[in-house]
Amino acid sequence: MKKLLLSVFVLCIQLTAWAQIESAPERTEGEGPWSQLIIRGVTLINGNGAPPLGPVDIVVEENKIAEIKTVGYPGVDIQDSNRPKLKPDGKELDASGMYLLPGFIDMHGHIGGEAQGVTAEYVFKLWMGHGVTTIRDPSAGNGLDWVLEHKAKSAKNKITAPRILAYTAFGQGSKSKISSVEAAKEWVQGNAEKGADGIKFFGAKPEIMQAALEENKSLGLRSAMHHAQMDVARWNVINSAQAGLTSMEHWYGLPEALFTDRTVQHYKLDYNYNNEQDRFSEAGKLWEQAAPPYSEKWNEVMNELIELDFTIDPTFNIYEASRDLMRTRRAEWHEDYTMPSLWEFYQPSKISHGSYWHSWGTEQETDWRKNYQLWMTFVNEYKNRGGRVTAGSDSGFIFQLYGFAYIRELELLREAGFHPLEVMMSATLNGAEALGMEDKIGSVEIGKLADFVIVEENPLENLKVLYGTGAIKLTEDNEVTRVGGVKYTIKDGIIYDAQQLLKDVKKMVKQNKDKTGYEIKQPGMK
Repeated sequence: MKKLLLSVFVLCIQLTAWAQIESAPERTEGEGPWSQLIIRGVTLINGNGAPPLGPVDIVVEENKIAEIKTVGYPGVDIQDSNRPKLKPDGKELDASGMYLLPGFIDMHGHIGGEAQGVTAEYVFKLWMGHGVTTIRDPSAGNGLDWVLEHKAKSAKNKITAPRILAYTAFGQGSKSKISSVEAAKEWVQGNAEKGADGIKFFGAKPEIMQAALEENKSLGLRSAMHHAQMDVARWNVINSAQAGLTSMEHWYGLPEALFTDRTVQHYKLDYNYNNEQDRFSEAGKLWEQAAPPYSEKWNEVMNELIELDFTIDPTFNIYEASRDLMRTRRAEWHEDYTMPSLWEFYQPSKISHGSYWHSWGTEQETDWRKNYQLWMTFVNEYKNRGGRVTAGSDSGFIFQLYGFAYIRELELLREAGFHPLEVMMSATLNGAEALGMEDKIGSVEIGKLADFVIVEENPLENLKVLYGTGAIKLTEDNEVTRVGGVKYTIKDGIIYDAQQLLKDVKKMVKQNKDKTGYEIKQPGMK
């Protein structure tokens, strides 16, 4: 399947919208909601950094958490007299011995596009099957009207889908590129009037960025930015944060803010941005050009961003193929869960975004491993000093599959130095705070919405148990088994069988392959 031409990739997002994917069907999955739901006997792993606590019973009434009651001690029989009482019309879910977390928040969740050739149902079920109950769509690639329609349907639980926040790409829908301060302000005002939750920026002239960000902030909306290389030399993350940007995506714009002996990236002299091999191989050398960890400039930039209450959404997973291409493209879930059209979208190509494997080898991967070390050092220390770090996947590109990529992002936060409880904070409460929704979601507290993830294994001991394919475990009898996978995803008090959602996706993929005779093959192999 043809993919978007790199040379018009950003422009297509800014001025039109990606072609819309097939809309999500009416919901037929999930039980509830009920006037009362009691989840019995779980160990609570909250999103606020608290250590696990259990067993507890959690009472939900009309989609609000009404009570969180400790009902006993580990290994001791629970006395029924200590437990909340079930109403005649209530629902009881026995989750004894299981672990409950707040619903996960994917801060970088594109809902596919025509180029990927997948449906909204496919994307949403992969997310929900991995416990993702809220996503931020950064650029509303299917068009703002389409995203707002699905946002409304999800809010009413008419479709099986995470809660959706729509961040429109700056300039989206304009007949021409925004080239004046007045036009920037007018577009921002119109975007707010249409009902968008925020804006995703890629870059523009400094005066336009300044005006747009200030206007957006004055309207009470939030923002995200991918500081694209075409504008980052004159507008980096410090400029954005000072003007009112609330979060950055990936890491572009941050090393540039840390330059001390240059003003632009040290591009090779025959570099061409439209050559993806150039773009990403040179990007792998960027952090080494920045001020070293804990230096004066490094500390200065970090402390200013923290002072500005700025959020970093690193999306470590989306560039992981850069440091280990074989691992990423051979992930075990591709065979059963990746649609043929999506697999084709990932393949090497000189004209396609995110397919920069023209001649990718040991040298490029080595550069990127060093890049990750420096990048992760900054992000981990940012967290240590009180900065907000969230979890986002940017799935649908570079061999990263919806849902699975989100769990991989959690693993990479752990690799960066986060304690597993800090990882869970990034996945839940930090995301809620970044969205301005901490009063509704992000932790298990009385008065908040009933968004939960329930898993039979302890994810703090092994994050891999959150993957839809589970984790490998050897029994005492020397039998190889799989454990884990999210058991229940609860959104707005509705209980979804997460394993069944993934079976639905698996069936979709199999039917597509049976119909077309498609077989997943590695690049260049016949």
